[in-house]
Amino acid sequence: MQRRVVVTGLGLISAVGNTAPEIWNNLLAAKSGIATITSFDTAAFPVTFAAEVKDFDPLQFVDKKEARKMGRFIHLALAATHEAMESSGLKIEGHNGERVGVFIGSGIGGFDVIEREHNNMLQGGPRKISPFFIPAAIINLAAGQVSIRYGAKGPNEATATACTTSAHSIGDAYRIIERGDADVMIAGGSEAAITPMGIGGFAAMRALSTRNDDPAHACRPFDKDRDGFVVGEGSGILILEDLEHAKARGAKILAEIIGYGMSADAYHITGMPEDGDGCFRAMQNALKSAKIEPHQIDYVNAHATSTTLGDVVESKAMQRIFGEHATSHKLKISSTKSMTGHLLGGAGGLEAGITILALLNQTAPPTANLDHPDPECVLNYVPNHPQKGKLDIALSNSFGFGGTNGSLIFRRWE
Repeated sequence: MQRRVVVTGLGLISAVGNTAPEIWNNLLAAKSGIATITSFDTAAFPVTFAAEVKDFDPLQFVDKKEARKMGRFIHLALAATHEAMESSGLKIEGHNGERVGVFIGSGIGGFDVIEREHNNMLQGGPRKISPFFIPAAIINLAAGQVSIRYGAKGPNEATATACTTSAHSIGDAYRIIERGDADVMIAGGSEAAITPMGIGGFAAMRALSTRNDDPAHACRPFDKDRDGFVVGEGSGILILEDLEHAKARGAKILAEIIGYGMSADAYHITGMPEDGDGCFRAMQNALKSAKIEPHQIDYVNAHATSTTLGDVVESKAMQRIFGEHATSHKLKISSTKSMTGHLLGGAGGLEAGITILALLNQTAPPTANLDHPDPECVLNYVPNHPQKGKLDIALSNSFGFGGTNGSLIFRRWE
């Protein structure tokens, strides 16, 4: 018998806030976290802005000596996990640690560490490379450090599936609990790619918005004037738990995870097929997993990144799967990347958390900067202002380079 899986803890950090409540309040106010980059000199760059986490001190979560052994994506993961664990009230003690696992991924990992240590080598030779270079940079050390910090001795894994990383981490963790291989999973993702190589690389692809004179309005999902995505950083972590385990310890349940779908485009390294077939099949598989019909979905947190093709493709896929439920504007859809930027491998964790907050607050957060809707994007994208309404079941989409897709479905807990 498959076990039911619930969410009992939530931790978020992004450009619009360093905690879940702060993020939620700023999203409802359509407050953008996108601004001119402060972490390095952008004078030579074609793009000079991003969605940086602000006023973040990793020493609140890890001591100075240990912090030096970690890349920024690990710091952010530890911060989000701290909030998630505190909100869940979960205590890992003794043998119960063997039933608690960690699935935290990253699309890129320690870009900041790689760049810093490469510079050290160029300036002083290989002897100047830190002995902590590798464990500070590699993707699985976010999961590793969380496991060490909390004594989680169960399944431990780090997914790296580009912008679908967090969705896959959460979905795979859900299935681990569902089949009985763990009772609790700490799951999500983290990213910190606002570095010279990160911004320079995406800019070289011509994937980024170039609105250097107006960063706050640069990310415009579904708007006809959109011109590319904005790199964001941060982390989103959920505490997933077997329902009976959660009840036994008196945990507060935030939502139930009821569906998970995956697919591949098998099409192009960065592009998507114009008919949105891969996106469609990921959502279709999630609905099948949840054993529900499309009209039962009340809200979708869209992947929509503000790229010319991607937003149209996802919109077409949603029209295809939701039909009249979507075209009649009954279905609420929004892209919170309009304010948080695109967290790449951390996006799905942040947005799964936002989706749960939407269910808890019975409110769909807005898509900011949606002033002139694209004629090819004709659904209810909750433009500029939140929309209240009955939200029982919600879906969160994530799609990544290489054509890897994931969709998660959450149900309001009563």
